[in-house]
Amino acid sequence: MPLKAGIVGLPNVGKSTLFNAVSNSAKAQASNYRFCTIDPNVGLVNVPDERLDKLAALVNPERIVPTQIEIVDIAGLVKGASKGEGLGNKFLANIREVDAIIHVIRCFEDANILRDEGPIDPISDKEIIETELQLKDLETIDKKVSKMEKLVKSGDTKLKPEYDVLLKAKEHLSHGKNILSLAANKEEQALLKENFFLTNKPILYVANVDEASMHSGNKFSKLLEDAVKKEGAGIIVMSNNIEAQIAEFEDPEERAVFMEEYKMTEPALDRLIHSAYNLLNLSTYFTAGPMEVRAWTISKGWKAPQAAGVIHSDFEKGFIKAEVISYDDFIRYGSETACRENGKLRIEGKDYTVQDGDIMHFRFNV
Repeated sequence: MPLKAGIVGLPNVGKSTLFNAVSNSAKAQASNYRFCTIDPNVGLVNVPDERLDKLAALVNPERIVPTQIEIVDIAGLVKGASKGEGLGNKFLANIREVDAIIHVIRCFEDANILRDEGPIDPISDKEIIETELQLKDLETIDKKVSKMEKLVKSGDTKLKPEYDVLLKAKEHLSHGKNILSLAANKEEQALLKENFFLTNKPILYVANVDEASMHSGNKFSKLLEDAVKKEGAGIIVMSNNIEAQIAEFEDPEERAVFMEEYKMTEPALDRLIHSAYNLLNLSTYFTAGPMEVRAWTISKGWKAPQAAGVIHSDFEKGFIKAEVISYDDFIRYGSETACRENGKLRIEGKDYTVQDGDIMHFRFNV
């Protein structure tokens, strides 16, 4: 199942416009009124990877299957959402289900697009969202700690580690800091992850600028860039409106002409999708044969049996070995046979850490 990235932000910042641009399987309604997107729209997004095309050109398979990320367009948030304002409870519940957050922030002026929050202020907009997420996490912790307190005080040693890290997280949140930035060891991180905290998800910021600012940014996006830099998060400056127009072109030549008019070498969406993919600490390996050339998504650092399990659980259970060719070697020699003849096909066991771009074939027995 593809990992999920949720598009969030205040109303009328360009969330649904971005979703329309990135999704290749669903379209969200984009209109100039609040809560246009009430139920989360979901779309599967292909992760652009030129390596897949180059492998396919050599193998000439019947089909090419890229890896994908699931993008969820979540209803707009308002101040007070943590207390149920607007569609707050629904919004926050939807965020809890995603693996990463794409936070869209308005960095353009347009009197025709409604805005209840006053003058354009990307820092304030960012803080509104963060505060609501932090308040909801505090509420979640208080409820859980309250239930655990008597048991822990009575000597329940099993609950003590989680109880302690929850109190640690509560203190961190009370200072206006996201749980993601909390200094925690591996055991504590695992316990926090089990609670699906909203502020424990990686964030990629999208500064949605006007057409004139799509290449160089503007005063609003620069303010946001400075703020984001301090917390070590990623940011993409782009015009969601232009990206949505690019996505409408089915003819590659017409699309290229349109992009040339705007002096674009690639859609900003490609950068966005790659950044979201990297944000989730993901990696790609390939399988290549006459039936298909396919990209498979794994987490960085996975061992060969785990990677095999992405194809089918039986592959992991009965893992024997993996035949591995590096991408560079496959491209250099042009085929699996040539790689084998030149000693570039390796046999790896259960302890092998899969590298990004590996071409793999698994041997298993169940």
